[in-house]
Amino acid sequence: MHRFLEATAGQYMTRTVKTVTRDTTMRELQRMFEDDDFNCYPVREGDDIVGIMSKFDFLKCFTFNPGRMVPAYDELLSRTVGEAMMPEFIYVDPATKLTRVLQLMVDHRMKSIPVLDSGQRLAGIIAREDVMRALTARV
Repeated sequence: MHRFLEATAGQYMTRTVKTVTRDTTMRELQRMFEDDDFNCYPVREGDDIVGIMSKFDFLKCFTFNPGRMVPAYDELLSRTVGEAMMPEFIYVDPATKLTRVLQLMVDHRMKSIPVLDSGQRLAGIIAREDVMRALTARV
């Protein structure tokens, strides 16, 4: 367990990360979620990460209240990531200890966290599965 306490996000993160743009449609995103089985995608604008789009954010597009008319399904799928993404998001850097990553995941009920380098550029993503792999490897 002591080795796990010293492990960092940079050691276990996935370095090749698929991203989306603000212009990605919900239809395209739905296909990506199905094909990749990822929990979220960072939203990229040029070299910058400007938000995050999770399965939860995707599903929120389909919630309704009594005072709102229900749009057609095709209309909902035509909406863009820019309309639904979370522009404020939690991230870590490669040196962040996995104990901190795990605490953030538990406290905020997150399945994946982007990893940004010192220049605020996307370096990777760390998922629950990565933390579990680290726990198994470090026991």
